[in-house]
This record gives sequence, structure tokens and C-alpha cells, in this order.
Amino acid sequence: MAKTDEKADGKSGSAETTLGYEQARDELVEVVRRLEAGGTSLEESLALWERGEELATVCRRWLEGARARLDAALAESGDGGGDGGAGGDGEG
Repeated sequence: MAKTDEKADGKSGSAETTLGYEQARDELVEVVRRLEAGGTSLEESLALWERGEELATVCRRWLEGARARLDAALAESGDGGGDGGAGGDGEG
């Protein structure tokens, strides 16, 4: 498993902008699998935990962005910009 770019302060740099949601999620699953399997040193376990936290943040940001896009699209269609048709979001 290759390490992504990290700054000297330990915070991820371009990893958060270059990793797609699926990539981050898949790597997070692997990190969790390795932690649950055990057999790693304390130092390696801590490094895996920290990487897992970074990956979870990447996933959370992608999901928040997707939610914002959906909310914006729903708001736009609810403002009379749509055809007033079969969307049916349950409001009103």
C-alpha cells in the first residue's frame, strides 16, 4: 500500500484532493481489516489509525459535497425552474 503525499507536519496535502471517494473508501476498508486482524506493532497500529482518520475525513468531505449538490439540485427544481412534474420530493 503506497503512502500518499504528506506534509512534514503529518497532515495530508494533496491526498484529500486527489483521492476519489471509492479509492479512499477502499483503502479505509483495508486499514480497518489490518487493524482488526491484529499482529501489528503499536507504532504501525497508530500509523494505520491515523491514516484511517485521514481517509474517513476524505470520504466525509466527498459525501458532504454530494449532499450539497443534491440539495442544490432539489432547491433549483423546487423554485419553479423544473417542469413541476413527477419529482415528488414529499414536500408541500
